[in-house]
Amino acid sequence: MNYCDYVNIKQGSDSTHRFSNGNTLPLCQLPFGMTAFAPQTAQNEFRWYYHPRSRSFDGIRITHQPSPWIADYGAFCFMPQRKPLNISEDRRWSGFRPHDTVLKPYYLKYDLLRYRASIEVTPTERCAVIRLKFKDKSGNFFSVLPVADEYAYRFDIESNTLYAETNQSAGKESINFKEYLVIKFPENSISKDEIFVGDSDKHKIGTSISGENTGIHIGLISDEIEIKIGVSYISYEQASINLDRETSGKDFDGICDNARCLWEEYLSRVKIETFDEKVFKTFYSCLYRAFLYPHKAFEINSDVKAIHYSPADGKIRDGKRYTDNGFWDTYRTCYSFYSLAAKEELKDMLSAFINEYRESGWLPRWLSLGERGCMPSTLIDAIICDGAKKGFISIENLETALEGMIKHSTVNAPEDRFGRNGAEDYCKLGYVPCDKEKESVNLTLDAAYGDWCIAEIASILDKIDIETEYRKRAKNYANLFDPYTGFMRPRFSDGRFREDFSPIGWGRDYTEGSAWQNSFAVPHDIEGLADLYGGKEKLITKIDELFATPPEYEVIGYSTEIHEMTEMAAANFGQCAISNQPSFHIPYIYSALGETEKTAYWVKKLCEEAFSYKDDGFPGDEDNGSMALWYVFSIMGFYPFCPGKKEFVKGIKQVDKVEILGKKIDTEKYEGNTIPYEDLI
Repeated sequence: MNYCDYVNIKQGSDSTHRFSNGNTLPLCQLPFGMTAFAPQTAQNEFRWYYHPRSRSFDGIRITHQPSPWIADYGAFCFMPQRKPLNISEDRRWSGFRPHDTVLKPYYLKYDLLRYRASIEVTPTERCAVIRLKFKDKSGNFFSVLPVADEYAYRFDIESNTLYAETNQSAGKESINFKEYLVIKFPENSISKDEIFVGDSDKHKIGTSISGENTGIHIGLISDEIEIKIGVSYISYEQASINLDRETSGKDFDGICDNARCLWEEYLSRVKIETFDEKVFKTFYSCLYRAFLYPHKAFEINSDVKAIHYSPADGKIRDGKRYTDNGFWDTYRTCYSFYSLAAKEELKDMLSAFINEYRESGWLPRWLSLGERGCMPSTLIDAIICDGAKKGFISIENLETALEGMIKHSTVNAPEDRFGRNGAEDYCKLGYVPCDKEKESVNLTLDAAYGDWCIAEIASILDKIDIETEYRKRAKNYANLFDPYTGFMRPRFSDGRFREDFSPIGWGRDYTEGSAWQNSFAVPHDIEGLADLYGGKEKLITKIDELFATPPEYEVIGYSTEIHEMTEMAAANFGQCAISNQPSFHIPYIYSALGETEKTAYWVKKLCEEAFSYKDDGFPGDEDNGSMALWYVFSIMGFYPFCPGKKEFVKGIKQVDKVEILGKKIDTEKYEGNTIPYEDLI
């Protein structure tokens, strides 16, 4: 079985600013690799720089972008050209024929009509090899081009090596960040009198240049050439070490075959059998996306030790680091999946995330190189709790993690991008007041869940006083429940509910949704939530009402309609906005309360109608594997309803057979509504 042949890496890329079918990129990289490559096809677009229906090609971008909303860092573009040479996308682009294009997890190829040339790329963990083939014997160039911010280039003629660097970083929070490239050309492949540097399409002969929007064009003697690219966040020396370690003695085809084999190994970790080709293709396209993020952000030095650049202080430190992940999204599915299918990687990730506290003083929230903090709350709590309960974290690291969790649960951070917003008011009032913080309902419910996670970790560490305190705090979600409307509602500091309430009003007090999508975020105590409604049957009736209510919305807390509103209405599953993460667990509430048949009905319907392997295959932002893994779990027939509990709730297995790392998974044999974690490993 060649699983890569069933993967569409363009799945979800047919998206725009105002309507997301995934907001993904067709990334060519190794699983969790530090460096990724993607085609750039959208003229003058820094964030949404690829679209599958575009017929123009601006270059292969070295990319780390986890989401267009977060944007990129350390970005360069590579492009074969012929004179006249250009730097800007407006002038350098070439047309191509889509049927001549190959996009695989391990390999990209474009044939450029304008330049009568092809460009191919295949990745290693931190580096890559590019192969160029020109139809013309002479007059050919390889261009290394800017994306944004400052660049510097220096070509060493004696060694046929280009040294390039950039400080390009969309967030600007990372201290003294630079990405270093060492680009090696074969001997006797360079036309030494035809090396041009320039900016704004003004060129001159030269071997070095620096400044904004600068680029370099290397004249080539050969009409076919393999170029090796080493990447580092640390130094040129380290980039050379990375390049030598990962590519020495290997040609393009050998590295490509290694990359293909590695992807086959990862994709085969979960095996399904089904006669439905659409399901098979969708499943493995989603599984590919599950293994892209978080990106490794560490390197192996000459002493074969892991080291990394620390964005918190700009220093080079020992140990492994991972980045490019928004935990508000990914805690729901990704790390529970890694506990089944990427166990060794998960250990490293958890250790690295806890180490962020040592380096920055705060546990991470939304990492893209450094801390971006673009979504609310500290859902790293759930990821750490889940890892701790399943034995993936050492006691030493767990002690450090608990210290960091208690800190962000009690102390307001000096910057909003760190910690829990409204933590001190939450401690005083038992909820985050809406007159002090926006999205106060979500902040309160997430804090209560985070408090439960802290209590669970305190129990593991035998810290009884902390456990007792935080188990009490974990009930604070009830402080926002309004029995009259049956929703979680915002309250002012004086205890009053906000009066101008609409259950379909988006934003202001809720995160990317309304009361319908955000009132049931109590995964740690669904039974307690049911008690607030008057019993399980009444909560089930409320969820029935959610699915039966038309997908209408009001623009209240935003200055305009946001794309998540449009996508919920387009998906048309009532007020279950499966297009966005807050609704992921809603179909599984039925099963958590014992009504597995209703979960089975809605999950099957959602999988069949909202997902596909095609370029528009997601109902909303995919977000670092989180939505892809919702589909993967739902097809397999179980779901991590509450990360931090060593169990999964039952759904419906939609294929004939499921194996994870060789273990057959038979969800039908369980009479109850949950499946123990131990039974799946």
